[in-house]
Amino acid sequence: MGILSWIVLGLLAGIIAKWIMPGRDGGGFILTTILGIIGAIVGGWLGAMAGIGGPVGSFSLGSLVTAIIGALVILAVFRAVSK
Repeated sequence: MGILSWIVLGLLAGIIAKWIMPGRDGGGFILTTILGIIGAIVGGWLGAMAGIGGPVGSFSLGSLVTAIIGALVILAVFRAVSK
């Protein structure tokens, strides 16, 4: 269930991150989903390292916010690298 939670949470985080940071990125929905999943993983990892979160095993507001922040960071890095 953990992998499925990461994928679904990453999908939601990617969509919300794209809504917060609109722009013309190549790849469309698939890239947004992949960046959201990566962002959820990175956000969960950084949150666990900072002691403010744990691994995503279930859906909660805290894990969603952590995943969105991670997705925003990954999206910003992706835009900086792709320019």
